[in-house]
Amino acid sequence: MLEKYLDIHPEVKEALESGKPVVALESTIISHGMPYPQNVETARNVEQIVRDNGAVPATIGIIEGRIKVGLTEEELEFMGKEKNIIKASRRDLPVIVSKGLNGATTVASTMICANMAGIRVFVTGGIGGVHRGAQETFDISADLMELASTNVAVICAGAKSILDIGLTLEYLETHGVPVLGYQTEDFPAFYTRTSGYKVDYKMDSPLEVASALKSKWDMDLKGGVVIGNPIPEEYAMDEKIITDAIEDAVKEAAETGIKGKESTPFLLGKIKEITKGTSLDSNIQLVYNNAVVGTKIAVEFAKL
Repeated sequence: MLEKYLDIHPEVKEALESGKPVVALESTIISHGMPYPQNVETARNVEQIVRDNGAVPATIGIIEGRIKVGLTEEELEFMGKEKNIIKASRRDLPVIVSKGLNGATTVASTMICANMAGIRVFVTGGIGGVHRGAQETFDISADLMELASTNVAVICAGAKSILDIGLTLEYLETHGVPVLGYQTEDFPAFYTRTSGYKVDYKMDSPLEVASALKSKWDMDLKGGVVIGNPIPEEYAMDEKIITDAIEDAVKEAAETGIKGKESTPFLLGKIKEITKGTSLDSNIQLVYNNAVVGTKIAVEFAKL
């Protein structure tokens, strides 16, 4: 039944059938995360990093209602240039597919599509979470619900500090999602290496992480795993600068009534403006770093 909706790239299909490691990649970062041609160049670089570290990349997107698991060069270019691409989460998938529209997958929908194809490891920048003030607004990312139910490991640089990180971790704990730190005890906060909140377990090697994933799913414990991988030291931003930038951006979003799926792109755009573009450089470097670590985990997982 799923084949009716999925187009799996031949290289990805062959890798899955022969038990080779495959790493899923999202497309929101291409269509909504940065300007063309930097977005396509970054996406190509991430795919190359995955290859260089021994796995097959599977960038996921939706083109004319078809879920693409693994994009061709032309499709990657299309995702980077085309203007009418919907930011697609779980709730959007049925409509985008049935109407033959174009969609860029978020963390939640990339997990869903990766799971449909049988891919267990997914690399992204940062996960969504509980937004500040969620006690009143109930603004909680669908990424968290997906992590509670879909068997895909997500390697990320933590959660963006535009979110309420403490409540995000509480929510994950309630839903039984393990939060692992790759060579860190402190949950990373995207632009900065620490958030002041602890991970559940520190993992020192890709094999340790892969073994935990295998044990979890062998025991039929449903849901994903968050692997927090801190941004490399040399690209981390000054905590005070980023905190001040975020507070200014959050205040402006509240004053202008920006909320829901519009809030994250708005806040990241404002932070980029306030930090004179250095936040975008940090964003790119942390994705590259996640691709290295995530691929090493996928390689170990494929051996188990």
